[in-house]
Parts: sequence; C-alpha cells; structure tokens
Amino acid sequence: MVVVILTVTMNPAYDLTYRLDRFEYGAVQRIPAVEQRVGGKGINVARVLRALGHDTVAMGFADTAFGREAAREMPVDFVEALPRVRRTVVLSEADGTTTGLWEPGAALHDPRAADQLKQRVAERLPRARGLVVSGSLPGGVDPALPAELAELAVRADVPVICDVDGEALRAAAKVWGVVLMPNDDELFTLTGVRPDDPSELVESVQHLLKSGVAAIVATRGRDGLVGVIRGAGWVVGTTEQITGNPTGAGDAAAAALIAGLAAPPRGASELDWPALLTDVVATSAAAVARPVAGEIDDTLRTRLTPTIRVMPLHTWLY
Repeated sequence: MVVVILTVTMNPAYDLTYRLDRFEYGAVQRIPAVEQRVGGKGINVARVLRALGHDTVAMGFADTAFGREAAREMPVDFVEALPRVRRTVVLSEADGTTTGLWEPGAALHDPRAADQLKQRVAERLPRARGLVVSGSLPGGVDPALPAELAELAVRADVPVICDVDGEALRAAAKVWGVVLMPNDDELFTLTGVRPDDPSELVESVQHLLKSGVAAIVATRGRDGLVGVIRGAGWVVGTTEQITGNPTGAGDAAAAALIAGLAAPPRGASELDWPALLTDVVATSAAAVARPVAGEIDDTLRTRLTPTIRVMPLHTWLY
C-alpha cells in the first residue's frame, strides 16, 4: 500500500510563462520563449513534493482535458465539474522582473461536485500522510469547503495545511488542529492587524492558537516567514537575496512544511520547528530561482540551508 500526501486544487489553471528580454507596455512584442503546463497552487505543491521524493495524489476540480493532461505528469483524482480551466500568465524579464496576469476561474456546473470531492478525499485519507488545501475557489463553491476537508483530515489524524484566503481562510481558522499558511494580506484579512514587527504578528494570532489552530506559518516574501505555535514563535529568513520568479515560492514552502508535518512523530508540539522552518525557507527560496512554478533548485536549497537565520520570539502558552 502506497502512502501518499494529498493536495487539493479547487481552481486550477494552465500556467503560461512568457520569457522576454524586457516588457514594453503598450507595444507589440514577439515572445521568444513560451512555456505552458498544468498548474494551480495544489498542483505546484504536488510537483515540489515529488521532487523531494514523496508520493502524491493531486485532487480538486477540473475539466476533462485538464485532468487528462495533469495525469500524464502525476497521479490525479479530479472531480471533472468545471466547464473550462482558467489561465495564468507570467511575463518573465531577463533582469528577473515578473508580471502576473491571473484569469478568474469558471463556476462549477454540477451542484453535487463539492460532496463528490469530500467523499473522494475521505476515502483516501486512511492511506494519506498529509493533506494540503490551497488556492482560490471557483464560483459556486461554498467558502467553508476547505474547512470541511480540513476537518475530515483532523478526524483521520492526518496533518493538514490550509493555504487559502478570504472567507475560506476565516472558516479554516475555526478548525481545531489545522495549520494555516497566510501571507501578509491574508493575515490582515484574518486578524484585522497589519503588524510591522514580528513580535506584533505573534501577538495578533494568539487568539487563533487559543481557539485550536495548531500552527500559523506566515509567509512574508523576501523577509522569510514567522512561525507560531502555542508557547513558541520564530522569525526565519535567508541572508541571501534570491532573484527570479516568486510565483511558486509559497507552494514550495507548503510542500516542505507538509513533508515535515507528515514525518513521524506527528503533532505540532513534538516537531523540531526551527529545523522544519529552516527547510521551508530554503525550499521556498530554491523555488524563486527556477523560472516556472512547481520546481526547485535543489543544489541551491542544500547550499542555503546552513545559512538560514532562526530567531526565537517571545510568546506565551495559554
């Protein structure tokens, strides 16, 4: 029996990367190099996990064509309920500047699709080591669905990360035992506080930990991350500025985090959090160095790991 890590992408996309020397606004330009692949946050998490040596199954919503194309690359189990799959376009310039153009997703055409997804995830959880629910939601999806999937994982004693935003993030924050991965804007949506100082960030999430959230790993771009559990917190960052495409950095971070959570012993309080968060930052930075989301520069990841800075923060235990 193969034990896997599950990823859920509810609003997948065809990722297009246009490479050009310099983008000129308002001008007609020929694109010398174009890359297209199936994508979406959970798909990219699965790619990085597979690069790290983990078995995965990518789940979520799709249409038939997307599901078939994704299946050529990795094991998938999509509910084919989308009338079409959106596109995301990244303009990647030679100096490292990137511009992203994100299409909205189509609405689900089958009202039974959410229940079908929950059933499929529930059936796979007994053979799973972890679950990551990430990304935006297409139209017609209840924002509570990511939280409902997280609850299924918690009941099955499977570590679960929710990397979602808006109302979906608020609902997920009410799930006992969930791990949340907000960025600065998403954290503001959740707490109403936009802290400039990491210590203020730690204070702003204490009520979430008190209510049952297992951990919050707040990603902060070039500033690394702040990780908080009950009774402890850390600021983690790299001393080296990595240039490139930051689009998949958060997905690589989620992959490294769920890989650590899935390794025994389970339980947020039993983990070596400084070591795990060091790997999360190194893996995220290694993704920035790659031109397309879902890939990491493993040589860079190895080189960066011993240079990552971890600073403990004062917090308290309720």
